[in-house]
Amino acid sequence: TVNCLDQHVEKSPNRVALIWERDEPGTAVHVTYRELQDLTCRLANTLKKYGIQKGDRVAIYMSVSPLSVAAMLACARIGAVHTVVFAGFSAESLAGRIMDSGCKAVITYNQGVRGGRTIELKATVDEAVKNCPNIKHVFVAQRTDNKVQMGDRDIPLEEEMTKADSVCTPESMDSEDMLFMLYTSGSTGKPKGVVHTQAGYLLYAALTHKYVFDYQQGDVFGCVADIGWITGHSYVVYGPLCNGATSVLFESTPVYPDPGRYWEVVQRLKINQFYGAPTAIRLLLNYGEEWVKKYDRSSLKVLGSVGEPINKEAWQWFHQVVGEGRCTLVDTWWQTETGGICIAPRPSEEKAEIVPAMAMRPFFGIVPVLMDENGEVIEGNDVSGALCIAQPWPGMARTIHGDHQRFIDAYFKAYPGYYFTGDGAYRSQKGYYQITGRMDDIINVSGHRLGTAEIEDAMAGHPEVPETAVVGYPHKIKGEGAFAFIVLKEQTACVDHIKEELKTIVASKIAKYAVPDHILVVKRLPKTRSGKIMRRLLRKVVTGQSSNMGDVTTLDDPSVVKEILDAYQKYKERSSS
Repeated sequence: TVNCLDQHVEKSPNRVALIWERDEPGTAVHVTYRELQDLTCRLANTLKKYGIQKGDRVAIYMSVSPLSVAAMLACARIGAVHTVVFAGFSAESLAGRIMDSGCKAVITYNQGVRGGRTIELKATVDEAVKNCPNIKHVFVAQRTDNKVQMGDRDIPLEEEMTKADSVCTPESMDSEDMLFMLYTSGSTGKPKGVVHTQAGYLLYAALTHKYVFDYQQGDVFGCVADIGWITGHSYVVYGPLCNGATSVLFESTPVYPDPGRYWEVVQRLKINQFYGAPTAIRLLLNYGEEWVKKYDRSSLKVLGSVGEPINKEAWQWFHQVVGEGRCTLVDTWWQTETGGICIAPRPSEEKAEIVPAMAMRPFFGIVPVLMDENGEVIEGNDVSGALCIAQPWPGMARTIHGDHQRFIDAYFKAYPGYYFTGDGAYRSQKGYYQITGRMDDIINVSGHRLGTAEIEDAMAGHPEVPETAVVGYPHKIKGEGAFAFIVLKEQTACVDHIKEELKTIVASKIAKYAVPDHILVVKRLPKTRSGKIMRRLLRKVVTGQSSNMGDVTTLDDPSVVKEILDAYQKYKERSSS
């Protein structure tokens, strides 16, 4: 926190650190570095008063706000370890993370507000901590004026903070002491607590923030990610604040009160860098260009994409419509485990080319290699393989909390001596990297190796098809076949005609063998809150394992599972008749 707060408070205390774009449209709150330091120190002293010490773990279950940022920094200041749990996770998910990480306290809000709806945060925490005997205190802040049930271990946070001292001497920490834990889904379904440490993580977050986005002093940096995932940690909180930046906190959704929300915010807050997820771009692309063109986007210099590979159609729309063709678009590849951006088109030489939908260039100190099935390094260009990183970098995760063996097995066992990313990649003729999707989303059709992401990309080129997800399923003749789930635009008629067009597109873009055997139209796809499609669930649907769905608590809306199952049953009945 000294790097994120004190150094800036000394030089420019009145510089704006955070602009909180609240859910309620047009009600932004500006917080200076001095004010954020004051909030942080009072919160830190409150935690200390209630027995939180260096090394203790604290769960943060809050929506994006200056107070939730202060909660993270307060933990860091006293040497406690924060684990932020996205404020939409179920009580069961929250309890699982509290138990696994051994938290002593939870910091939450009475309620959250998102997209005009009220979210019962405190009630969820109450439900979660019933099963967590190690939780001594629950600190409750007020986001709304509504009263919530307060019990013996509940502490009204703001009330305590007004009594607390606004000076808190920072704890002296070793460079390799733990800074935070963040849970991420593993391929097995049981979330893993990824551990990041002090010095290397902060250095890497700050440098990537500065150089990938060409951040200049005085810019307004708008990363619309939630603090509940790594993008929020690295590019809403730690990277920007370490660089003395002005960082936007976005509490709402891209379509509230209407699909112009992002661009209205860009105009009103004069945002210079806008960093968001392809899933949101694909959603907005559906609503047409007029929502974008209504607002002045001349402040924008750099656009960024994060969270999944961006398809060409979304890339073009983002670049041409949102950025008017004049903004640099950086498609950034990284992971919870890497701590910060590893491959992106910038930094590079001035005006160096950017290839659409490609992450392209490794960041300083990142040495990517592609490996073949036999664990040998693939040399040369115009080749594909398993993406590994050949040497350590400051931001890399150090372990999985409580299970170092799982850490070794997941990342270092497949290719000894290398960090295995779990992703496949293509190195182009010119030596640029393109992420082709998860290795576990690779299917083998009649001996042809095929990334489901490639089929999805091909189909996403159809103007009536905003979203697709393709999974493999066992096929009597081909070994595996492709099963496609698609979402259509609202006014779409003649579904069968579109299905035929999609098959033609895939055949022409990839090959005949890549054409999905089945195409099922669904209302929506099962997504996590950060917008990743949970293909694991779709795989279970088409392989008849729907009775054993595993952990679905990370879904944005778990009711989507039944919706898809019903559609699949109907489809099967129609096919067999």
